[in-house]
Amino acid sequence: MNWMDYESYLEIYPPKEFNFKECLIFLGRSDQEVLHQIKEGFVYKLIKMKDSLILCKIGYINYFIKVEFLKRIPSTAARKKVAEYIWEWFDLEQNLEEFYQMASVDKVLKKLADKYFGLRIMCIPDLFEALAWAIMGQQINLPFAYTLKQRFVEQFGEFTTFEGERFWSFPSFEKIASLNVEDVRKLQFTTRKAEYIIGIAKDMKGGKLTKELLLQKRDYHQVQKSLMRIRGVGAWTADYVMMKCLHHTSSFPIADVGLHNALKNLLGLKKKPSIAEIKDYAANWEGWQAYATFYLWRFLNDKTI
Repeated sequence: MNWMDYESYLEIYPPKEFNFKECLIFLGRSDQEVLHQIKEGFVYKLIKMKDSLILCKIGYINYFIKVEFLKRIPSTAARKKVAEYIWEWFDLEQNLEEFYQMASVDKVLKKLADKYFGLRIMCIPDLFEALAWAIMGQQINLPFAYTLKQRFVEQFGEFTTFEGERFWSFPSFEKIASLNVEDVRKLQFTTRKAEYIIGIAKDMKGGKLTKELLLQKRDYHQVQKSLMRIRGVGAWTADYVMMKCLHHTSSFPIADVGLHNALKNLLGLKKKPSIAEIKDYAANWEGWQAYATFYLWRFLNDKTI
């Protein structure tokens, strides 16, 4: 991680394959998003560190990411944690040279890699948030998934107020572990989804499920199997969490509806491709399926290519 601490603000120096504007476009894809706000080229993000809430204004100036602390200056240790969080949020540890080499000769990805060069997977560093968000999105459309997230966050999360506006953090697994199913169901969650999310929170509170334990397992299939042992986690959810939280660039949510629609639109197909056809299109993506999928998701919001 390459960064400098100036107490009231941080400078984070990303790799050369980085496009802050593209990342902001992806972050701004829904006006229902409750966990960050985008204003005039800056993203405002409330980051929870143990018992403190740190409100950050994040922008891009002269080839570095500038992180300003808006309400108070955090401790030295907390500032380091903020830098680590943002480094992970923008997936800056990932060396994308191989991805771009592969994409430059791939019939599906070539145009996307050129147009969105520097776009990085916008990650979800918190494992509970990643799992809960993936479960919320199961078998419903994206706008309603965002509605559920907003209700969940505003009911059980924490907030800080700045210049008359509220900025929210995702509920902690400790908080959710103490709830009963009806507490979540009243937000229009199905009984199953409420049970799954509370069950995951209880597993995390009890130490049976941690990000550290999952990261210790390097093998893709081992991690996928570990996640799929969790009640409510199928193959799509496991791959989504591996992609967005655990940084497995081989993760491939091949059954994803957005992926299917993006391929149909990009390639001018009459109907959505079958799983077998998607495997053919992805033949050259080995090791980079997550990035290929992410770029195809980005394309869904952009018909100018």
